[in-house]
Amino acid sequence: MSGNKIGKMFNVTTFGSSHGKALGAIVDGCPAGLEISDKNIQIELDKRRPGTSNITTSRGEKDEVNVLSGLFNGKTDGTPITAVVYNRDMDSSAYENLKNNPRPGHGDYTWKARYGAYDYRGGGRGSGRTTIGHVIGGAVAKKLLDTMNIKVLSHVIQVGNIKATKMELNEIEANVGLNSVRCADLEAAPRMEALILHLKETGESVGGIVETIVSNAPAGLGEPVFNKLDSDIAQILMGIGSVKGVEIGIGFKAAELKGSQMNDGFCIDDEAIKTRTNNAGGILGGMSTGMPITVRMAVKPTPSISQIQKTVDLKTMKDTEIKIDGRHDPCICPRITPVAEASVSIIIADHLIRAGYINPCKLNPKK
Repeated sequence: MSGNKIGKMFNVTTFGSSHGKALGAIVDGCPAGLEISDKNIQIELDKRRPGTSNITTSRGEKDEVNVLSGLFNGKTDGTPITAVVYNRDMDSSAYENLKNNPRPGHGDYTWKARYGAYDYRGGGRGSGRTTIGHVIGGAVAKKLLDTMNIKVLSHVIQVGNIKATKMELNEIEANVGLNSVRCADLEAAPRMEALILHLKETGESVGGIVETIVSNAPAGLGEPVFNKLDSDIAQILMGIGSVKGVEIGIGFKAAELKGSQMNDGFCIDDEAIKTRTNNAGGILGGMSTGMPITVRMAVKPTPSISQIQKTVDLKTMKDTEIKIDGRHDPCICPRITPVAEASVSIIIADHLIRAGYINPCKLNPKK
């Protein structure tokens, strides 16, 4: 199996499965001299940890990180950073009756069609739990971005048909951690939570939209053709389970506009080149413009619902029905938000090194 690695000069390989012994990541290409600790990684992991509210799965994992290599005396040493999180609270019994009955909305059938062998326990390698590796890689990337005062922030802007009011970046940063939905609109957040809980009680689930904003990124990140910044961002976000769409800037609304409405006029602001609007979402010609990079991803409803669903029996090759038990999030958006933040951070860090903004060997090379 391939496809477990992202990035070129700064790259992250993830490993592990939902009910296996452990999950984690190998982060390669991080320059030496970056100050980072287990605590920095743990802070990010805690944002996606299960069992933290009544709108998340009740699986009781602490997700404590163990860094095995790559750090020395509180700094990176230029070698691969390997970090693992051990699974502690698995219950595979709920999946025994599903091993020959692919769950609707999941990758059970396609994994079997592709590989033959499939770890059906909690979705195996296809589980959302594997995003622990994304977050580990993103924690390292975010520390790199801090050296250039670049921030990446993700928040929930829609759950079902409930939409958040557009907020300023400082408001988002201040409010996103104040509720379990991770929505910066403090009026919309309780209504989102109420909807999620209502659907949970009826055995249903709901999807939504997560927005990610990159502030203070320099102009010129990205490549002009196959490794465009926006295509790399879309690739890593579409690689997150349950993401069904990604848009940059105003995205699909661009189809409704005229050129004169869509184009962002340039101007000089405080001796810097900026654009008067930001319909392009901070990316033109595959490269960053220096304006905030804005990305949104559509997240489908959690496919594991406690209602009877139609499927097939792969042994008898007959139609049948299943009811999924186990512990599942009624809405993935709140816990996928830190995964989006981490994922975009990985891409930005990679392109900063590729464009020469960060020395690939060591930080502060003149010291």
